[in-house]
Parts: sequence; C-alpha cells; structure tokens
Amino acid sequence: MPPTRPPGSPPGAAAAEPSTTGLTAPTAAVEAVDATGAADPADAGDLTATVPGRPAVDPHRTEALRTGPRDERTVRTARPAPLASWSVAGSLDETVLLPRAPLEQDASAVPAPRDPADDSARDDKALVKASGGMAVATLVSRLTGFLRTLGLTAIVGLNLVGSSFNVANTLPNIIFELLLGGVLTSVVIPVLVQAAKEDGDRGDAFAQKLLSGATVGLLVATTLAVVAAPLLIRPYLDPSVDVDLAVDFAYLLLPQIFFYGMGALFGAILNSRANFGPAAWAPVLNNLVALVALGIYAVLPSPPVGISSTQLLVLGLGSTLGIVVQAAVMLPAMRRVGFHWKWRFGWDRRLSAFGGLAAWVVGYVLVSQVGLAAILRVASGSDEGGPAIYSYAWLLIQVPYGVLGVSLLTALMPRMSAAAANGRTDQVVADLSLGTRLSTVTLLPMSALLTVFGSQLGVALFSVGRSGPEGAASLGGAMAASAFGLLPMAVVMLQMRVFYAMNDARTPTLIMVVITAIKVPMAYLCPVLLPPEQVVLGLAGVNAFGFVVGLVVGNIWLRIRLGHLDTRRVLRTFVLSLLASIVAVLVAVLCVTLLERVLGGSTSLVLRSWLVLVSGSTAFLVVVAVAMRLLRVPELEPVVSRLRRLLGRGRART
Repeated sequence: MPPTRPPGSPPGAAAAEPSTTGLTAPTAAVEAVDATGAADPADAGDLTATVPGRPAVDPHRTEALRTGPRDERTVRTARPAPLASWSVAGSLDETVLLPRAPLEQDASAVPAPRDPADDSARDDKALVKASGGMAVATLVSRLTGFLRTLGLTAIVGLNLVGSSFNVANTLPNIIFELLLGGVLTSVVIPVLVQAAKEDGDRGDAFAQKLLSGATVGLLVATTLAVVAAPLLIRPYLDPSVDVDLAVDFAYLLLPQIFFYGMGALFGAILNSRANFGPAAWAPVLNNLVALVALGIYAVLPSPPVGISSTQLLVLGLGSTLGIVVQAAVMLPAMRRVGFHWKWRFGWDRRLSAFGGLAAWVVGYVLVSQVGLAAILRVASGSDEGGPAIYSYAWLLIQVPYGVLGVSLLTALMPRMSAAAANGRTDQVVADLSLGTRLSTVTLLPMSALLTVFGSQLGVALFSVGRSGPEGAASLGGAMAASAFGLLPMAVVMLQMRVFYAMNDARTPTLIMVVITAIKVPMAYLCPVLLPPEQVVLGLAGVNAFGFVVGLVVGNIWLRIRLGHLDTRRVLRTFVLSLLASIVAVLVAVLCVTLLERVLGGSTSLVLRSWLVLVSGSTAFLVVVAVAMRLLRVPELEPVVSRLRRLLGRGRART
C-alpha cells in the first residue's frame, strides 16, 4: 500500500492507506485523504442513480472541458461522459482527478474533427482497466499491510521496542509531508499535467527540472534530518522515557525521506501519463520486503528484555529497504512510457504555482503534528507500550474506511471538481450530500460493530507472540474507544476535498487549527482523569472526538460558502442507518450472550474471543443488511453494486 500519511496530511494529499507501512497508525491516513483506486466510469451510473433531479450534463460543456473551445459548427453532440472527460493523476498513495487543460486550436484548421463519442469510449475502456487494476492492488496491499502489522505486534510486541520503532517510523512520513507530500498532491501533479499538454516534449524537460531540483532538496533534507534525529524524536516521547532506542531506530529509518519523495515523484510522472499500475503495486513489494525482514528478525537470538544490535539493524534497515524497493520498481515503468531522467536545472514559470497554496498545505501538516506529538507524548508517559497500542489501534480502525469508503468516494471526485470549476454549487452540494450518505451507509454499521466487538477482535488477532492477551486486550479496547470517529473522519475527508476542489487551501488548515486546539488539552487531561491502564483508551477517544469537532466546523463553513447542504436527506440516511445498526447490535449481543452461557468457563480467552467475534459479527452483518433493506435505505444499492464489482474483479484475476 502507499505510504501512510501523518494525521495531519493535507486533505488534498494522498490517503495513505492505513496499512501501507503497517507501522504508523496515527500517521496512517488519520487526517489525510486517501484513495484506493482510480474512478470507475461504471460508478457514475450507480451514484447518479441516487441523486434524483440532478441537472443534466451539457454535452457541449463536457466536450469543451475535454478538448478546449471549438467553433460551434464543428462540435458534434455526444453522450455525456463526466468521468471519461478527466485525466487521472496521483502520487503514490492517491488518485487525483484533474481536468484536462484546454488545447488551443483553430476549429477552421481542423477539417474532420474526431467524434467525441469515440474518444469518450476509448477513455472509458482505459479508465475501467486502470481502475480495476488499482482496486485489486489496493486489496492486496491492504492484506499484506495487515499481515505486516500482525507480524510487528507478534514478533516485536506492544512494548518499549514496539513504541520506539513506531515513533521513529513516523518521522520520515511527517518530514516527507512537510517537504513535498501535500505540495506534490495539491500543486505538482496538476502542473505536470499542464506541462504535458502545453510542451512539445510532453513535459519531459519540466519533469526533469522538477526531479533534479527535488533530488538535491531531498538529499539535503534527509541529511539534516538524520543529523538532528535526537531533537526530532524528543517531542513525541515523555521525558521519563528512555529515548535512546527510538533515536537508534530513527538513524536507520530517516533515510526513507529521500526514497519516499523520489517514489512519490516517480508515481506522479507515471500517473500524469495514464500509467497507474506500478504506483499501485509498489507498496505491495514494500510490505513483502518488510515481512521478510520480520521473519529474519524472529529467528535471530534475542535478549530476555529489549532488542539486540543485530535485530535493531534487521528491523530498521529492512523497513528502509522496503521503501527503496517501492521507489525503484517504478524506474523501468518510467522508461516504458518514454520518460528518460536527465539532470536538468533551471527555473520554470509554472514552478511559481507552489507559492501560497504550498504554504497553507505545510501549515496544515505542522498544526496536525502538534496534536500527534501531544497524544504520543502522553501515551508514552502512561505505558511504555502506549504509543504502539494507540498507533496500531488507529491504523486498524481505518481499514473499513479504506476498503469501503474511499473506493466509493473516489468516483465522486471528477464530478465534484468539474462542478466547482464551472461554478455549479448545486452539483457540488449534491455530490457532497451523496458522498456523506454513502459513507454513512457503509461506515456507521462498521463503527457500531467495532465498538461492540473491538475488544474481542484485538484479543483474537493479536494475542500471539510477544503482545500477549493483556496487550491485545488493550489494543482491542483502544479500537473500540475510537470506533465512533470512523464516520466523522470519512466526512471530514470529503469536506476537505470539497474545499480543495474550490482551490481553497486555507480553510482546511484553519479547521485543523480548531481540531488541534480541542485535542491537545483533552489529551493532557487523560492522565489526570483516568487510571494509567486506561489513558491510551482515553487518547483514542480524544482523537476520534477531534474528527467530530472537525465535521461540525467543516459543515458550518461549507454552509456559509455553499448555502443549503441537503441536510434533511443526510439526516434521514443517518437515522435509518443508526436504527438498523442498533437493531443489529441488539441481536448480535443476544446471540453472544447465549453463546457464552453455552461455553461457560471452560474455554480459553483467545478461543472465546474468536467464537464471540465470529458469531457476533455474522449475526450483526446479516441483521443490519436485512434491516436496511426493510427500511429502504436508497444508498444501499450503489454500495452493494460497487462491492460486487470489486469482488468480481478479484475473482477474474485469480
């Protein structure tokens, strides 16, 4: 999976998939927009079907967006193709949908213009193929990322070693975001697409200048970060904690900054040229390399407490090697698309586009890191394994969002961006409403399920190896405590995309200031109000509550900007989904209660957790699906259709 993003990753930035590294839960798409695949043209039908009364797309306008202005006499009416009219570009961990730059051409000089319908059909086929491949890659990367997380908890443990590794591994992601991550997503990719359209060399010279300058900048930044490793680590750990091990890990992990940056640029160049496969599959190789490193770590001699020097090197260098492979695997693909990297220095007028937008994006990341540092610092002061427990819990809680939420929302992005570009606020509101309702239908039931059975999930999956039942129970409890933030997080991510679609990078940063201002004091209250063994659970709840605050603030801001937000329909879907979830929870709890009476006290904690988890979740999912059908929740159908299509792609490729 793509590299996970720090909680402050710009909403316009790539959403890190939660299991990208399997290490940095709080950095895994916490406050970053992530995407799991290109938009599927087939989704347009599903999604539009749930928006009655949506204004029809003017084919002349659609054609003008695709190819630029032409003389009206030469424009041939074609079927609307809102998705096919867009180029898809993105960094390693995000698909960004961008309007194609208009081509300057004189209609009179074109004796036989191509039929837009033919172009649209070709674009549809290419986009469907790319979307299918990325969807499968996403599922595989999430699976391997989950296995990596499972391996880390079992082999390394939820202890000081695990926390030190986790905190050190957040730094490359954070610094990469500050230097290039959000800027890459928000500014660089659109400029690459523009250069490819405007320049006779398909933008090669511009891309070479960008790569050359970025290489030098990343090398300097990486060197400075490695030298300053002790200073960078300290804000994230309590003063009472021995930071030496975390610093040792940081020396081995901080070189990832350079390879994160280069890999992101490679992926951006490939995606701007409609080549999506390498960037989608590269994170899978990263996870596989990390799994091999964990296997080697497991068979090495280990001291009774702590970690040996050899194990330290294997774990640290193995993780960094995974990022190196993730970047290097895209080099052959760049040659295949005709791009050859040559050193080229110089300034291009289009680079000046970074300016104000980049400043606000970097500000977003900086503010968010204040909240992350506060939470990890408090967690480390309450329990040596606190940072690891908090991080893995938040990482795992986002899996439903990555699998269900992002893939559905991605299809909305081209339409929302087109509507914003054309000043059609009614269409922006319609898509915002639809995205919120789809997120509610999928993620509200998952939040309820994780709240009720999160503890059993933690014990069932993570009791093996060094984590043990006690650490696994804490991990599961943290998942349950933060589950209520799953839907608010998804809605906040959608709201951020709306602001970025309107070329507004300032408002997301200001919203993050509000979230952080609420989150930091609440985090420091946790050890005052809670016993030490419950502090991490409180921190998980604080982080989730921060997204609730962000949802409310974002909704108010959008209402001021856009007016009516179709709130009645959103609330109707929320209430129906909540009713279905409550009924399903009651039935599931009843089934589990009967099961526990049958089991008595004869079964082990782990076996009991597995039985409760399987029986309870099965009953819940069946009942919630039936209840939503009976309640006639209209947004359920496109969700089911999307999942069927996704599963069909997976079967077709196996």
